[in-house]
Amino acid sequence: MTRHLFSTCTAVLLLAGSASAQQKATITGVPEIPFTSVPNFLKLPAGEYLGEAVAVATNSKGNIFVYHRRDTTRLFEFDKNGTFIKEIGKGYYGFEFAHSVRVDKDDNIWTVDEGANLVTKFSPDGKVLMVIGRRPPAVDGPVVTPGPNPPAQKYILCRPSDIGFDPQGNIFISDGYCNNRVVKYDKNGRFVAQAGSEKAGKELGEFNLPHGLQVDGRGHVWVADRTNNRYQELDNDLKPIKEITNLGTGWTLCISAGPHQYIFFSNSNPNGNPPGSWQNTGEIYKGELDGTILGKFGKPGKVVPGFQVVHKIDCRNPNELILGEIESWRVQKYILQPAPPRTAGGERR
Repeated sequence: MTRHLFSTCTAVLLLAGSASAQQKATITGVPEIPFTSVPNFLKLPAGEYLGEAVAVATNSKGNIFVYHRRDTTRLFEFDKNGTFIKEIGKGYYGFEFAHSVRVDKDDNIWTVDEGANLVTKFSPDGKVLMVIGRRPPAVDGPVVTPGPNPPAQKYILCRPSDIGFDPQGNIFISDGYCNNRVVKYDKNGRFVAQAGSEKAGKELGEFNLPHGLQVDGRGHVWVADRTNNRYQELDNDLKPIKEITNLGTGWTLCISAGPHQYIFFSNSNPNGNPPGSWQNTGEIYKGELDGTILGKFGKPGKVVPGFQVVHKIDCRNPNELILGEIESWRVQKYILQPAPPRTAGGERR
């Protein structure tokens, strides 16, 4: 179990500043990755609009799923060209306040709903296959939890935020805004283990708002530990391996598919654009799983190609990212370009 800072190619290691609501990245010497933006590539039916596009995901065909908050929570499916295909789960009891959508290796669609305290597994054609958690029933009245959070339970979630899967089909959930934990279930939804608890913590293996989660091909679990302004890597048994503290505030992350995986980290512009946030946030970093940062791209902005509150990223193709944004109510596609080649002296041509 080691403390770790992601390095640039020149192995610059810098300590992070003190924790705050939104933290500036301290890593230096990171090259800019050229990109082009494809805004408004989704073709919505007449009379339909996106709300807060909090989550995006793609399946093996390239179809795009957008989980968004509007008059109610909605899940739309588009083809790879952005043409609307269908809505999934209209009127579904498990939809209340969208937070994440992910697609597993079998093209099943998983939604994480912060308001309903539910994770739902849909088949590729939209049938409900599994539910983890329980929506607080209306008959019990409003849920009020003043003071300390109640003890975390195996099958009751509290404002969950994200989900990932290892190669064996085990399920990992970041749970989330009040339980401050990561939970492992087997492929059948049976509880296996957890890291963290209802109590927020700063040590390795503890969390303070685990806001994003992904699992790499080795089965390692990566967590965007947002309020602690860091990312953590855990092994498959949820034992901590390292923390990454120089990439700003850990809003979300994405791990690409294929034999050579890349990891993307978002130091997003925060909700409400508080004073000073435009100067210290907005970029997305691309890295190797071994700890090398390859580059960064993007700036905060209300107008494309800037982005606002990149809440979730799809990076199945590491050169073609799809970004779900909250405050601008949009989805953008970012196409990353190769960096200019270096000369023998190290300068770019």
